[in-house]
Amino acid sequence: MPEKPKQLPVILFAGSGAAEATCWQPPLDIYRSRRGWLLKFDLAGVRLEDVEVLVEGCRVTVRGVRRDWVLEEGYWHYSMEIAYNRFERTVQLPCDVPHPRTRLDYRNGILTVRLEPEEEAP
Repeated sequence: MPEKPKQLPVILFAGSGAAEATCWQPPLDIYRSRRGWLLKFDLAGVRLEDVEVLVEGCRVTVRGVRRDWVLEEGYWHYSMEIAYNRFERTVQLPCDVPHPRTRLDYRNGILTVRLEPEEEAP
């Protein structure tokens, strides 16, 4: 009978970021337009149903969880660099858009959050 491979020990180094397994922060691009703001969050591998977006005044928070959905029996991890756990990212914008209308789009692992003023009725 073949011998089962040994699982490698997990070694955490202070300051490496690996010890911060409780929550990761997705990368974010912020754009300003004449009408408002566009925020782009890199959420590769995250399902949209696992994402929550909160807009409170000028503060935007995106949080959720990335799950490891590619798991097969008979595999042991050798190296893991992708964070599969909770994430949260909050950004504070200048208050240039009073009572913004929020539009979300999620495509190819990028979540876009558009903040623009409400259209006034004619």
